[in-house]
Amino acid sequence: MDERSMKERMLAGDPYITDEEIAADQVRAQRLMAAYNSSSAEDPGLRRQILEELLDEVGEETEIRPPFHVDYGDRIRVGARVFANYGLTALDVATITIGDDVQIGPHVQLLTPTHPLEPGPRRDKWEGALPITIGDNVWLGGGIIVLPGVTIGADTVVGAGSVVTKDLPARVLAVGNPAKVVRSLD
Repeated sequence: MDERSMKERMLAGDPYITDEEIAADQVRAQRLMAAYNSSSAEDPGLRRQILEELLDEVGEETEIRPPFHVDYGDRIRVGARVFANYGLTALDVATITIGDDVQIGPHVQLLTPTHPLEPGPRRDKWEGALPITIGDNVWLGGGIIVLPGVTIGADTVVGAGSVVTKDLPARVLAVGNPAKVVRSLD
């Protein structure tokens, strides 16, 4: 095995096993999530402050309604004027990038982690991840699951309950499990 730390391997997108350094990052995120999820809508300044500490980037006029769940937070970039309804889960082992003016329905899951298919490495807790990118002005309906490595193009709409397993181009409507393009939005 190479000389890199497990965190360096994880950040490079290579297989890794959670160690003390990674676990400490998770504890930091859990502390900030707990503060955010128990914060009051009557104190938007505090909510914004917590989001700015938790996430890598948060654009202006962005609202993420609690509860909000992340693995680390510091691998998530959220654009301006994003609205995420209740229950967003963004597992950011790899980077998650959300563009400007994105609308996210309730209970959406953005899942970057991957696990080996082979039973031995999976039992030994090896993990990897692939980034997720959501383009500008995308609308993700409620209950959508976006899988590792997916890019959703700008101005695309994904119907409620869909499972996005592959990239979606810009300006389309996609629905289903797996999500399939049903028409252009030109």
